[in-house]
Amino acid sequence: MNSFIFPAWLNGKGGKALAGPIMIIMMLAMMILPLPGFALDIFFSFNIALAIIILLTSFYTVKPLDFMVFPTVLLVSTMLRLSLNVASTRVVLTEGHTGPDAAGKVIEAFGHFLIGGNYAVGIVVFIIITIINFSVVTKGAGRIAEVGARFALDAMPGKQMAIDADLNAGLIAEEEARRRRTEVAQEAEFYGAMDGASKYVKGDAVAGILVTVINVVGGLIVGMVQHDLGFAEASKIYTLLAIGDGLVAQIPSLIISTAAGIVVSRVASEEDIGNQFINQLFTKPEVMYITAAIIGGLGVIPGMPHVAFILLAGSLAGAGYMLKKRSQTAPSQEGVAAASAVPPAPEMEEATWQDILPVDTLGLEVGYRLIPLVDKNQGGELLRRIKGIRKKFAQDIGFLSPPVHIRDNLELKPSSYRIALKGVEIGSGDANMGQYLAIDPGMVSGTLPGIPTTDPAFGLPAVWIDASMREQAQSMGYTVVDAGTVIATHLNHLITSNATELLGRHEVQQLLDHVGKESPKLVEDLTPRLLSLSVIQKVLQNLLVEGVHIRDMRTIVETLTEFATQTQDANELTAQVRVALGRAIVQQIFPNGNELAVMTLDNKLERLLMQTLQGHGADGASMEPGLADTLALQTEVAAQHQQQLGLTPVLLVPGPLRALLARFLRRTLPQVKVLSHAELPENKTIRVTSLVGGQI
Repeated sequence: MNSFIFPAWLNGKGGKALAGPIMIIMMLAMMILPLPGFALDIFFSFNIALAIIILLTSFYTVKPLDFMVFPTVLLVSTMLRLSLNVASTRVVLTEGHTGPDAAGKVIEAFGHFLIGGNYAVGIVVFIIITIINFSVVTKGAGRIAEVGARFALDAMPGKQMAIDADLNAGLIAEEEARRRRTEVAQEAEFYGAMDGASKYVKGDAVAGILVTVINVVGGLIVGMVQHDLGFAEASKIYTLLAIGDGLVAQIPSLIISTAAGIVVSRVASEEDIGNQFINQLFTKPEVMYITAAIIGGLGVIPGMPHVAFILLAGSLAGAGYMLKKRSQTAPSQEGVAAASAVPPAPEMEEATWQDILPVDTLGLEVGYRLIPLVDKNQGGELLRRIKGIRKKFAQDIGFLSPPVHIRDNLELKPSSYRIALKGVEIGSGDANMGQYLAIDPGMVSGTLPGIPTTDPAFGLPAVWIDASMREQAQSMGYTVVDAGTVIATHLNHLITSNATELLGRHEVQQLLDHVGKESPKLVEDLTPRLLSLSVIQKVLQNLLVEGVHIRDMRTIVETLTEFATQTQDANELTAQVRVALGRAIVQQIFPNGNELAVMTLDNKLERLLMQTLQGHGADGASMEPGLADTLALQTEVAAQHQQQLGLTPVLLVPGPLRALLARFLRRTLPQVKVLSHAELPENKTIRVTSLVGGQI
């Protein structure tokens, strides 16, 4: 159709972009420039064809967003009809005295063929069509669009939350979530635009009536005053032209209004309107039989058109019989085919790279009794908790963890769950739906009847109890949580403990991109100019492995930029970053007070460790076995002394020894934090409570 209306060069990509402006210019030109009758015939024919195309397109759309441009099409088609009304009115009033074909053959045909040349009949038909269009079709479509826009806007927050829950649960990817969010926003915009566009159709109907009345009155005046026609002759000529003009505009308007009603009134389905009509209206044999009986009963009443009613009743009964026969034979044929046919051996396809499935970074598998916790259709309580876990992790640690991919696993026990990191199990446990886990924090006043177990997150003694004993357990000092909280707490503990492995190249790049939004020059100076992404990742992982958050990425990037010209070693860069983050590290360990109660090394042990460091490097494995055992034992004794005093076990050492001792104690005494003198803020007071190595 484009090639018919526009030149061939408009069919390309650039031409399609120019089609809209050219059409608007043409409509404005029709209002200003006089058009011959042949040109009016072309444009009126195109208007009718456009209306039919719009109607058929609305029939074959599966969902409203498949015809997203419809509100704009509605406006453009309305302006096209109004432009044609202006152009045809000019021709009718200036050339109408020459005959009924003055405004083209199309208007003449509608004036003679459709209404038989009787202007009284034409007026009645025109008024009826206008009333149907204005009061029934357009008004109903506008009301549906208005309600649809209201409900779409009200439902938008819930739909967005559902998309976020699916994304956080790992049920969909980021691209799919982005597509769904865009679709939700477009749906709300579509119904809002349809609500406004329906007003154009109403105005078009009113304008059609006014234009027709003006054409009749103006034609009578022009014909009798300027062309000396009699009243009867002028009435016949100009009324037929005006009614023909009105009908040729109102019939496409009625078609497009019907299309608007079809688009906004359809319910979401995977079928188009035609299939829905057939599959939902004419597929029940009982309905056909009852309708045939009613119509046949009307046909035997005296005075009724017997032939028409009885013929229709027979057709309906025959259709019902065919439908019932088809519904009975189809299942039996399927059963015989399934029983008798030997399925051919499936042909094995060649292995492809698509057969290699990516391993989920974080995975949660649940037994079938725990499915309600992760099913959004049944409440999905755990989905909301996981969303909160990822948000809190990002706020506390400093980067967004990968989504948790959740699936059911029939191989697990019904009430069991399994947490995996990169396909490897890192935690598992049981969660009994309908019961509560009463955890003993160490200060309970009695025992409870139930199923004894261990808290999966922290290894504390616990017992599964019935819901009726919840208040009693709380009064006895137990910490009582439900099944969803048990899994969520365990998952949160494991995610935090394994933050180092969760920080991959992709997450590091996202962190740098996030910093680059506010300080683009800062990131550009660091990578890839000074440091590679892998070195930055190693520095961040070194911080995380010792429990140091990386929220202050600006300070980290500035420090790396400053010292990257001096060294490319990740461990040395980590030491400099720790010094820069010293205030935050100390605040994390000692949240209150200016006095820091710490453990220190005996001078003799410190000299031995410095000699080891100078002779063998910073590798903790190079430490002599006897020295290593003694160091571990005495550090454990000092740490227990600190904990008995209610203090955090912190070992303060010289800067060169910090990495060596931190790496050595991480496996045997992970609760001991190792700080260097350079990391302590100047306004803090140091109090030594224990000495490590005094017996060496």
